[in-house]
Amino acid sequence: MSSRRDFLQSSAAIAGSLALTSNLAQAGGKQRMAINKLTDNAGKYVLAPLPYAYDALEPVIDARTVELHYNFHHKPAVAAANKAEDALASARAKNDFSLVKHYEKELAFQLSSHILHTIYWTNLSPKEGIPVGRLLKALEQNFQSFDQFKSHIIAATVGVEGAGWGILGYLPSSGKLMILQCENHHKLTAWGIIPILVLDVWEHAYYLKYQNKRAEYINGLFSIINWDNVALRYESATT
Repeated sequence: MSSRRDFLQSSAAIAGSLALTSNLAQAGGKQRMAINKLTDNAGKYVLAPLPYAYDALEPVIDARTVELHYNFHHKPAVAAANKAEDALASARAKNDFSLVKHYEKELAFQLSSHILHTIYWTNLSPKEGIPVGRLLKALEQNFQSFDQFKSHIIAATVGVEGAGWGILGYLPSSGKLMILQCENHHKLTAWGIIPILVLDVWEHAYYLKYQNKRAEYINGLFSIINWDNVALRYESATT
């Protein structure tokens, strides 16, 4: 297992080549988060360094799970999304669309994995917090109270059939926050929704520590949610 020093050194080495960062910008007098850029300057999908060491989320998520999840689940999804886009470009160039169905499915699955994992890592933090301000008010308006929101999203996430995600998202066309169950990385979504909080319930996200105790894992996540990041995503979606 990589040590904290190894992690920091390897992250620093690749950080300069990656465009995927979470940074803040001033817009219209309000502080908002720039939407994560998933590509490098050449337009290829890239994997950002984790914003913390592998062991930073312990004891809720153990270091080995984070290391495996990041390197052997998220990272391959990035490569597969690039492969699918390259194959579709080749199909256009050759006017041979015999495998277009396969690669369109691959792109939907793998790119959705990259998007959701990118949000997931930044949604978590070693520092415990609570929602405040506009985000808390919006949660109370849309779900009656924070406690009712929490109960709803935990139940929805635990109840995902098979592998997938629980998602809190903002839908600009309705002005509402919504909770969704997402199967795999891309099924049962709603067009136009902007995810601001995602809870990963693929087994690789929790199995080493929690085995089949999905509810215990999800309840534990609520002690390491980076509510500042969720709030910034909400601000970005609504301004």
